[in-house]
Amino acid sequence: MLLEALPYIKRFAGTTVVIKYGGNAMIADDLQEAFAEDLVLLKYVGIHPVVVHGGGPQINRMLEELSIESRFVGGMRVTDDATMRVVEMVLAGEINARIVTNIQKAGGRAAGFSGKDGGLLRAQKLAHEAGDLGHVGEILSVDPGLIRAMESDDFIPVIAPVGSGDDGQSFNINADTAAGRIAEALDAEKFLLLTDVEGILDRDKKLINSLDAREAAALIADGTIEGGMLPKIDCCLQALRGGVSQVHVIDGRIKHALLLELFTDSGVGTAVHLPPTAGAGK
Repeated sequence: MLLEALPYIKRFAGTTVVIKYGGNAMIADDLQEAFAEDLVLLKYVGIHPVVVHGGGPQINRMLEELSIESRFVGGMRVTDDATMRVVEMVLAGEINARIVTNIQKAGGRAAGFSGKDGGLLRAQKLAHEAGDLGHVGEILSVDPGLIRAMESDDFIPVIAPVGSGDDGQSFNINADTAAGRIAEALDAEKFLLLTDVEGILDRDKKLINSLDAREAAALIADGTIEGGMLPKIDCCLQALRGGVSQVHVIDGRIKHALLLELFTDSGVGTAVHLPPTAGAGK
């Protein structure tokens, strides 16, 4: 495996890789530890990982403990004032700190912060056709200066997807969207989404190893890609249009999924890229 990995290590050394971290990979202790080890190894071989994490299950649990009702519209959490306080507490506090601790236990250096810090994610209230979603936000701009500063000091940035409005108001940002926009702003070589499925599946429910943007659009049109995978694919395609070289949807339930996808020929998920005429490659 080391010999197989060498060309990829040489190719990606010095580049930035943005990882959206969520799903079962954030819940099982052994997967959390394996994820932290992967990040530290990437840093040691000269790759700059940037982590953007979610935390839906943990937020749900805390809301339940506080007897605050969870409501969703179109897959988005309705975020009133009380819910927003819990979102910030869980994302920017509990989860962020745990990821940082795991990275440091694995021998790395990590710095945790939210999109409010350093003006990273400037946001505004999301207007939704279904009505008022409260503090759900959409990103207006991304300032990657804080991330660049952390990278230059050899820290691994760990980011909670909370944005800030012009008046300092907090906004709950979809983690996939936040990660994709950050990947664009950083001109990332790769953007990886850890999920709870193998990757993108074809009509026969078999894993598609590689998929270009036109093929993805066709699978959406014929209904093969549906449900919860739709917003992830939209996020992938937006990142590609924004200049990210390649996007990977990978199975976060597999130990060391990051290394297997980045450093082996077969990988463990689906690589999404621009059509060949626009330039693509692993």
